[in-house]
Amino acid sequence: MNVNIPFFYYQREYKNIRADLQKAAGDVFASGRFILGDHLKSFEQQFAQFCGAPFAVGVASGTDALTLALLACRLKPGDEVITVANGAYPTIVGIVRAGLRPVFVDICPETWLMDSKQIAGACSKKTKAIIPVHLFGNMVDMKALSKSAKTKKLIVIEDACQAHGGILDKKKAGTFGRFGCFSFYPTKNLGAFGDGGAIIMHRQKDYNALRQSRNYGQSDRYNHPVFGLNSRLDELQAAYLSVKLKYLKRWNQWRSHLAHLYREHLKKIDEISMPCINPLSRQTHHLFVIRVKKRNALQAHLAKQGIMTLIHYPIPAHRQKAFLGLGYKAGDLPHTERCCREILSLPISPFLKPSEVRTICSLIEGYYKKNTRS
Repeated sequence: MNVNIPFFYYQREYKNIRADLQKAAGDVFASGRFILGDHLKSFEQQFAQFCGAPFAVGVASGTDALTLALLACRLKPGDEVITVANGAYPTIVGIVRAGLRPVFVDICPETWLMDSKQIAGACSKKTKAIIPVHLFGNMVDMKALSKSAKTKKLIVIEDACQAHGGILDKKKAGTFGRFGCFSFYPTKNLGAFGDGGAIIMHRQKDYNALRQSRNYGQSDRYNHPVFGLNSRLDELQAAYLSVKLKYLKRWNQWRSHLAHLYREHLKKIDEISMPCINPLSRQTHHLFVIRVKKRNALQAHLAKQGIMTLIHYPIPAHRQKAFLGLGYKAGDLPHTERCCREILSLPISPFLKPSEVRTICSLIEGYYKKNTRS
């Protein structure tokens, strides 16, 4: 069997909402305003409402969202921020850009997410904040984490870049901490046609500060009372995101349907493991990930059949050459390191067909049957 199933279906997405996107672009061009205009204001209001937060500030990327949120906390250079090493590299970039030091804790072997039990042991006098990372569309146990953070007086900043619309205990992803940070990179559940990001928050004071800091720290033209960045979500991307936000709930539901199909077909294969899901949560299935011991061999087999897969992420942050100076060595985070060696992401999107999921599962099942016999 040879098929052609890409990891992303941008062409199907564009065909589905092309008329809406073209109208949105036309409206922006007709307005003559491309930065910090009405389309951004409208999207910020819509996104805040979608998340169940009072305020949202659009910025240039998810990395900038994390950096600006940390800068808004007014921490001292060298203060420590606890996070995980199996997430996307930009999370750590955001910490370092804010002049802070990342401290890693291991993941829970059942969920592949931050293990809240390790927070207390990772704290020092310099530890001021914690960034739980909601990965693959699955949410960290925020009840347990918030309790640990409160005990240690840590600021909680959620990395919700892979969890648009996720729900835990009836609360949306990004609303548990002081800030919730989102990416609108094209591959996300809510993706722009370029870079983009947003920060949601509860406090008016934080909202005012972040609106300043994303625009060079300006209070008004030519006046800069605080340091800031050039990090603005532009009008075109805001308009596109407003279009796609209307479909997000439906698209997330379809992802969940496909994820259920994957689980039903793959659960009978002994060589494959999948993450445990919190029954109190509604996952968004940004990615569908499995773990297999000989990951590279399975990936190569699927590639030969025309199935594109990816790895999120093969090298944990504490083993990246750029961060070897932090002093971590192989074996310090055993569950993280094993996960990164075994993890494989299968195609999932709102425009993937159930028949394509069944084809992928059939090819995987055939691969293991053949290799078991041999």
